[in-house]
Amino acid sequence: MGQTVERGGVADSVRREPLAVALVGGGAIARVIARRLVDEHPEVRLVGALDIDPAGARERGFAPEVPLVDSLDALLALGPSFVAECAGHAGLLQHGPGVLRAGLDLVVASVGALADARLEGALREAAAAGGARMRIPSGAIGALDALASARVGGLEQVGYTGRKPPLAWRGTRAETVVDLDRIVEATRIFEGSAREAALAYPQNANVCAAVGLAGVGMDETRVELYADPQARGNEHRLQAAGAFGELRFEVVGRPLAGNPKTSSLAAYSLIKTLVAPARAIAVG
Repeated sequence: MGQTVERGGVADSVRREPLAVALVGGGAIARVIARRLVDEHPEVRLVGALDIDPAGARERGFAPEVPLVDSLDALLALGPSFVAECAGHAGLLQHGPGVLRAGLDLVVASVGALADARLEGALREAAAAGGARMRIPSGAIGALDALASARVGGLEQVGYTGRKPPLAWRGTRAETVVDLDRIVEATRIFEGSAREAALAYPQNANVCAAVGLAGVGMDETRVELYADPQARGNEHRLQAAGAFGELRFEVVGRPLAGNPKTSSLAAYSLIKTLVAPARAIAVG
């Protein structure tokens, strides 16, 4: 049985008992999610988060109200109804199968990790064993629902172009392709498939993998990535065509505070996904 609360003049039905959720990850994305859930979303209860260095995560500003643990068993013991992963590819590899085998749905932020066919297979097997599902949020780009709908209607080609400032490419393979300190105009650092992009740039190209999964597949989705000193932010452009018609979509996202490789919209997308099951009307 639910109760009704007023938010901005709009009635929204929520559970009398808040929906219990947990996070795998204690980094920049997890900090934003935890703070927003605690401060703004009483319809859900963040029961805890998993980080390999709880003390370090706390020192970096993780919400003090939220328990931090260092093992999956400890996290599951807190009783979440479902879990969101925002710990990078290694975190998904280490903890994702265990969450799914425990029968808990898993919201996957590090979707680029699914470019590894072995990991994708392991996650699918774990989901089947636990009767659970993986959920892919719209992340930094959005439009995935439209792309998936276009696939039903007849989708023939999909292209994605990503542009980020040089700072966002530091510490990646891009440093072996161009001199990030000296480029003065948009410089292409990658061209290939979405799978190749996600494997080559695991911190920057999760969007590519999500687009591939929603549309024609990772191997058929064409990707170009640019380091661009004139980029207005993290720029994402999606083009698709087929029997359904044509689709063009563009997002210019502000980088996440503390992590220039990630768009802030990626964190907000996870929050939306976590909150949606507790709402009477959920869009997207």
